[in-house]
Amino acid sequence: MAYARLIVNPAAGAGKTARKWPHIMARLQSLDLRFEYALTEAPGHARELARDAVAMGYELVVSVGGDGTVNEVVNGLYDTGSIAEIMLGIIGTGTGGDYIRTVGIPRAHLEACQCLRDPQKMAVDVGVIEYLSGGVMERRLFVNFAGLGFDAEIVRTTTLQYKALNATASYLAGLLSSLLFYKNKAVTLLVDGEKIEEKVCTVLLNNGKYGGGGMFAAPGADLSDGFLDVLIIGDLSKPDLLWSLPRVYRGTHLTHPKVTLKKAREIEISSNDSVSLQADGELLGGLPARCYVLPALLNVVL
Repeated sequence: MAYARLIVNPAAGAGKTARKWPHIMARLQSLDLRFEYALTEAPGHARELARDAVAMGYELVVSVGGDGTVNEVVNGLYDTGSIAEIMLGIIGTGTGGDYIRTVGIPRAHLEACQCLRDPQKMAVDVGVIEYLSGGVMERRLFVNFAGLGFDAEIVRTTTLQYKALNATASYLAGLLSSLLFYKNKAVTLLVDGEKIEEKVCTVLLNNGKYGGGGMFAAPGADLSDGFLDVLIIGDLSKPDLLWSLPRVYRGTHLTHPKVTLKKAREIEISSNDSVSLQADGELLGGLPARCYVLPALLNVVL
């Protein structure tokens, strides 16, 4: 049997992965890596292919795509009950590449291939979010971050209208469009049992440091500390939000008086308002929601 199973999302990176894939394949062949691959055909297919890879006995499963592809693959591995025995490789070809920035995998896709030849594994935490969808509670794992409120509205707008742009441009275009219509939400948070009632612009639940195509949202986040960095951005006015945005890219936003950061293992969120959720850039359902950490669950190849 081949050494690795690659799950390739040709639509990732606004379709650029389809053009990069022949070069990646040639690079892996030049490294004498024995592998098989499957191409995803629709949203959700990578999750199914990851389950199949485990059933076929592969111990190294590689995501070729963006953060959304990684998310689907990890959820598929988790579905099998054998995620702790599997190594996950990542060749990032997507729009943002925020997760691999924190992990330390090269962003240049041909360089990332080298990691698979002599894999060194790092055990990292995974977040879980349970949320309401269609009247029933669903569960989704996330590797990088989840968000609610304004953050999820940006994901919605970006996904529907601006996915063809590069990472920063698509995020900023989605942000400016969302800004016109979004109203801050009154939420109740239980952060490791501490109750917080506040009107918020957004709440980010960070496992990794980066989001939104390079925003340095959680500078102190650690993938292996057993905690999520909970970033609460309070009732900012729209001018203040625009004025503060460059600080988020630099990671200097934590000194803003309406920004709170807490480390937590479990967070519960509720609201009487309609509040959207996203995880790793994929839109989910709504509130109420519960989020928690599965420590050192995932073995990532460096």
